[in-house]
Amino acid sequence: GGQPRNVQPFSDEDASIETMSHCSGFSDPASFTEDGPEVDEEATQEDLEYKLKGFIDLTLDKSAKTRQAALESLKSAFSSKILYEFIMERRMTLTDSIERCIKKGKSDEQCAAAGLACLLCVQMGSGIESEEIFKTLGPVLKKIVCDGTASIQARQACATCLGICCFIVTDDITELYSTMECLENIFMKAYQRDRDTNGVSSAHNTVLHVSALLAWTLLLTICPMNEVKKKIEMHLHKLPSLLSCDDLNMRIAAGETLALLFELARETDADFFYEDMDLLTEKLRALATDGNKHRAKVDKRKQRSVFRDVLRAVEERDFPTEMVKFGPERMYIDCWVKKQTYETFKEILGSGMQYHLQSNDFLRNVFELGPPVMLDAATLKTMKISRFERHLYNSAAFKARTKARSKCRDKRADVGEFF
Repeated sequence: GGQPRNVQPFSDEDASIETMSHCSGFSDPASFTEDGPEVDEEATQEDLEYKLKGFIDLTLDKSAKTRQAALESLKSAFSSKILYEFIMERRMTLTDSIERCIKKGKSDEQCAAAGLACLLCVQMGSGIESEEIFKTLGPVLKKIVCDGTASIQARQACATCLGICCFIVTDDITELYSTMECLENIFMKAYQRDRDTNGVSSAHNTVLHVSALLAWTLLLTICPMNEVKKKIEMHLHKLPSLLSCDDLNMRIAAGETLALLFELARETDADFFYEDMDLLTEKLRALATDGNKHRAKVDKRKQRSVFRDVLRAVEERDFPTEMVKFGPERMYIDCWVKKQTYETFKEILGSGMQYHLQSNDFLRNVFELGPPVMLDAATLKTMKISRFERHLYNSAAFKARTKARSKCRDKRADVGEFF
């Protein structure tokens, strides 16, 4: 490869230039400064697009480091801004670059390219253009996922990308089933991992199995009910074996998938009956109250929190509703299907999730939020509290929190038993 160029990555400064020229109402109230100078929106948008064109060109550079840096910069831009028009004009160039990086790059470059492919489809939404992207990249992603000689990290990233892109794009039911089968062939190897003695499914493959299982579960949420029934019959008796896995992420993925399968099963059949319910609830209860000393405290807390919810879902058909705030709007997550979908997109969009929930038509359709809420600058400014009021509120909250914690930490206080 050639000498790596000094690529200036897409920075927070760039991300802070909200896409005002596209839709000024989507900016968060916090993005309006009280006495900020006027910004030439057209000029800043042109500067941004000029930078992004440079990054796209650098994805074809001879140096692997330069290509990877360019891919990461594009990922940052795509996750933090809506760039539909810009991408629409260059989608084939971007698709070709991603395909080349996945085929010929090393592990880190393949991971970055797969991540960019996810964000490309999120930006484009479900339409003919996205279908063309998936037709090109789908076979390449499947090949890497099934390639035992490729790095585990690259296969893991490609499995996640395959699931997300298929979820966004696919109207073709045969393509959906084909993708699910590809992912099934990966995570089903974890079922016999404990019995495997030749080392083929060793522990380091677990991260791949987790990603394939989560991607498969996401696709199951958009399957027709007759196919959902088949998959439940096939996997519901096998998944509990993964609850004994040494890897925390696998235990959690298996538990959440079980909760989702029970939810779907009860939707399809109100009188759904699971034969080994007592054994399963016993396992889930043990994980929800796990106190093994050889496990890290953070891991135990996370596991107990997740499995308390899973146990409630399986035993009591209950789901603890969560609320997500973004700008002036609120979204309630009130079922496992919605939770699984939200967590998947949050993982790839990161801090840009709230912005995309406000302004990305595709995501708003997925979560049934309706058309984007248009608010003018004056309305947003009235919603914003002053810096002094915010300071008073934070001070009062800090004092209250300190008092509450001091009381709990006081050894003389009768705090009861904690499990």
